Amino acid sequence: MIRHLLRTALTLALPAALLVAPAASAAPPEAAAATPAAGLAVGWTAPLSTRGRYIVDATGARFRLRAGNWDGAQGSWTGSGSVADPANHHSGQDSHGIPLGLDRAQLPALMADFHRLGLNSIRLPFSNEMIRTTAPVPDTAVAANPQLRGLTPLQVYDAVVRALTADGFAVILNNHTNTTRWCCGLDGNERWNSSQSTTQWEDDWVFMARRYRDNKRVVGADLYNEVRRDVLDDPNWGLGDAHDWYAAAQHAGDRILTEGSPDLLIVVEGINWTGIPADGLPHGRPTLTPVRTLSHTLVASHKLVYSAHFYGYTGPNHSGATGLGETHDARYQDLGRDELYRVLDDEAFYVATESGQHFTAPVWVSEFGIGADEGAAAPRTWFGNLADRLAALDTDFAYWPLVGWNDPGRGDSWALLRYTAAGSRSGVLDGADWRADAWSRLTAAPGLTGQVPAADAWHLLTTDHADAVQSLRVRAAGDWDSGARKAVCPDGERLVGLAHTGGRGLCTDTATGGDLRAVTGEAVVVRDERNVPAGGDWASGYTKYQCAQGQFLIGYSLRGSRVSAALCATARRPLGTGTRTVWFDRGDNRPSANPGGEFAHGAYKGQCGPTEYAAGIAFTTRIGSSGTPDALLCRPLS
Repeated sequence: MIRHLLRTALTLALPAALLVAPAASAAPPEAAAATPAAGLAVGWTAPLSTRGRYIVDATGARFRLRAGNWDGAQGSWTGSGSVADPANHHSGQDSHGIPLGLDRAQLPALMADFHRLGLNSIRLPFSNEMIRTTAPVPDTAVAANPQLRGLTPLQVYDAVVRALTADGFAVILNNHTNTTRWCCGLDGNERWNSSQSTTQWEDDWVFMARRYRDNKRVVGADLYNEVRRDVLDDPNWGLGDAHDWYAAAQHAGDRILTEGSPDLLIVVEGINWTGIPADGLPHGRPTLTPVRTLSHTLVASHKLVYSAHFYGYTGPNHSGATGLGETHDARYQDLGRDELYRVLDDEAFYVATESGQHFTAPVWVSEFGIGADEGAAAPRTWFGNLADRLAALDTDFAYWPLVGWNDPGRGDSWALLRYTAAGSRSGVLDGADWRADAWSRLTAAPGLTGQVPAADAWHLLTTDHADAVQSLRVRAAGDWDSGARKAVCPDGERLVGLAHTGGRGLCTDTATGGDLRAVTGEAVVVRDERNVPAGGDWASGYTKYQCAQGQFLIGYSLRGSRVSAALCATARRPLGTGTRTVWFDRGDNRPSANPGGEFAHGAYKGQCGPTEYAAGIAFTTRIGSSGTPDALLCRPLS
């Protein structure tokens, strides 16, 4: 969360502290409870996966994340003054490192209210520090739930997860902070490795995935919240250094799926902020724009979800700061409806709405929100416009925050549900809350339901800085070309495209009728021309690494820029034998309609058609050439 930070002055040497929001005011009086929304948190079968832009349950039925953020376990202390003084906690709410509201409402009552909001899922933040805290929470922090007395924060978190999932909700674990401190400025939580090592962060995720893997309604791992600049350094997307969020998310996601739980969705949020927020200096909110040219391919390729956060007081180039550090860039709430929609599409929604691309995936707007006490026209209009866009695009969403206090002089006016110390509730369910209209439009909007048709998968392989062996079967067989950079398609997919330079590849499962690879048998490494038949020279004068008949390409390796080997797998059914050479040494040579999209931006690319498979790679090391891929042998699937 990037709001309600102190409006401290920023020097030009410091990045945005992402500041904001007015103080909470008294909430409207409690009114009659709304009727529960039937069936929104029941009637689905775990685990979840993805088909194209949609999340589906285990039966293949659409499961749209209609979620709220139940915060508190990530920390509420603002970072100054005594941690024991509630005044030094966000909105005066000391969460004690556990989900808010357990001191004032019983768990069954909270579950019932979540149902009334129309939710089917909960994003549940936590901090890495919470995992290791051994002191029990104060009795006062769980006053309304005495069964939780004497438990550590992690044990309380366990109990909350059990309660939610037993009531039918899907739970997405969200690593919100390293330290148990309110997010998101210069707070030691800027990146996944700001206050800890990357290895420790990954180990914590494996621990959490294993902890809940027998509870199938724990459906997702939201890897890290609002990755952003610290005092000195920006995060990046693909540079291969210690600040590379793309690489960190890739490695952590694969570890969670292979060492933690294979059932979890892996949620990767875009980069929230880079640069110094001063006029004349580069700065902005990349969000998911880098995904267009560099997307993730997990070992379980149907488990990836991208996410983004949008608040009206921030903007595509506005940090949200006021006073010193505030730039003259537009905030989202300053944009007209059409311009807002164009910007949101460019920053995030295109990932879901542009089908058949290597980056196509569900987009979850996992944070957005506004105060019940907001009186200005521009932010109110923005909130309505955003809710309408989420509804129109049938987008997965999660409001921030779900639960807050309603005490004299303190409490979070942004919460959808606010509770007094005595347990009395107010908020969008109870009348006099201006947000209720937009919220109702969003939760009641029609969207895709029922079975989601199977979608062709397209996935990018990159050897920019490391191996990209995304096949679990190949990983289990060991290193098949030691010392070379290796790329292998996920199980169930075949290699159909290569870049002339840069080491990129494209995988797909189109027209296979399922996994094309035979159930048994190891992949075959090809380093010579023994499979090129007499009279079958499909790239005269070039070296050809060709699969045997009945085999297809699933991977490749490089030494420097030179082709080192091809990796072939045996098909489970007969394959076609026709021959088509696709040259791409002097320009792109790809099918019409651009299936899979721009998988190697700035490089020449070759690609077999959607009803073909690749069976060979040709290259040359003659003078003036460096041995990079020059041609593909493409053959019909049947």
